[in-house]
Amino acid sequence: MNTRRHFLRDLGLSAAALPFVAGLPSLGTAAAAPHKQRLVLMFSPNGTVPPAFWPDEEGANFKLKPILEPLAPFKDRTLTLHGVCNKVGGDGDSHMRGMSCALTGIELFAGNIMGGGGAPAGWAKGISIDQEIKNALQSRPDTRTRFGSLELGVAVPNQADPWTRWVYAGANKPVAPVDDPYRVFEKLYGQVKDKETLKSILDGVSADLKKVRASVSAADRALLEEHETFVRAMERELAENKTQKLSQPAPAFEAGISNENDQMPKLSRMQMDLLVNALANDMTRVATFQFTRSVGSARMRWLGIEEGHHGLSHDPDLNAGSQEKLTKINRWFCGELAYLAGKLAATPEPGGTGSMLDHTLIAWTNELGKGKSHTLKNIPWVLVGGAPGFAMGRSLKLPEVAHNRLLLAFAHAMGHPITTFGNPSLCVGGPLVLGAAT
Repeated sequence: MNTRRHFLRDLGLSAAALPFVAGLPSLGTAAAAPHKQRLVLMFSPNGTVPPAFWPDEEGANFKLKPILEPLAPFKDRTLTLHGVCNKVGGDGDSHMRGMSCALTGIELFAGNIMGGGGAPAGWAKGISIDQEIKNALQSRPDTRTRFGSLELGVAVPNQADPWTRWVYAGANKPVAPVDDPYRVFEKLYGQVKDKETLKSILDGVSADLKKVRASVSAADRALLEEHETFVRAMERELAENKTQKLSQPAPAFEAGISNENDQMPKLSRMQMDLLVNALANDMTRVATFQFTRSVGSARMRWLGIEEGHHGLSHDPDLNAGSQEKLTKINRWFCGELAYLAGKLAATPEPGGTGSMLDHTLIAWTNELGKGKSHTLKNIPWVLVGGAPGFAMGRSLKLPEVAHNRLLLAFAHAMGHPITTFGNPSLCVGGPLVLGAAT
């Protein structure tokens, strides 16, 4: 018996009501749900230290350089991509285009926000890949989630400009990350608390509808009765699942951590714990995680470094002290990536086999290939986890490909087979092929 079909028939609901009931436990649908593929995009600023970052070897037998050594436990699930370039031209300086074009793959509008060297620009001209994927997933009942996407940050400054935003809901529509973990907590679990009182709220609505039903027109009465039918169905669902809890309980962490530079390590872990929990509870399948901003000037005193990150990135390559400090900074970011991967690896796949890391692709990137030169060539892209079409455990050296093709590959891995994204001229060749045959 097709319980869901009979449920819809008995309630007189149209096909448009399917998203409300698809996958509810009480319907007893026979088919097992496919695994949930996830994508997390992580940003850190000011380029990398190429000799301490890129593996010398290509293929599976590669050695992790000092910056990437924290990923040693996940080496077989790591993919480094040398040769991915941001080829988006136009207005703005390299920091601007490196940041605001990283996920959009399209030019910035002309504007009056002044960049370095007298290169002004405005916001990006298009949507970012995470939001493109989010919209595709939210359009289908089987992949829709409560939030669609989460945009998290750590120590992101208050100002809004092309250096601080890499997520765009559309052209001229930057999306600010939430860098306060307490706000994130309330966003995620406040709604869970609301569910605990939802039954009484619905009862109140039902009573109100009954009060006014006798004094409205027949057409309005029919509409109100439809609402009551929906309310009753929801009440039954709540009654049958009144003991249902989060599959992963909300994380507990200390109160009073301020959004300050020296609190970055604690803030990062708090945000990552919240992110993993949200993914485990299927609140979202797409997320971005932003450390500071392009031209980020965090002072990482917990590493014994007093100078600002951006200032160090402009020191000469022959300054061994600065190079050592930059290596420490980037290694710390990699350690946070390893922490996130470890949390996912330690969390069983809900309702499936293996761990959540098996079905989550984390992509760590930057706005520049190297801070001092401001190059947009060889942007650091390190992928960890698993996704369809991505053969992991390798170091690849690619022939200067536009990063739009990598963004296309992300979309395809998430079940959204678009043929172009961002500037179409930078998509020639289609999605980057990163299977075992590459």
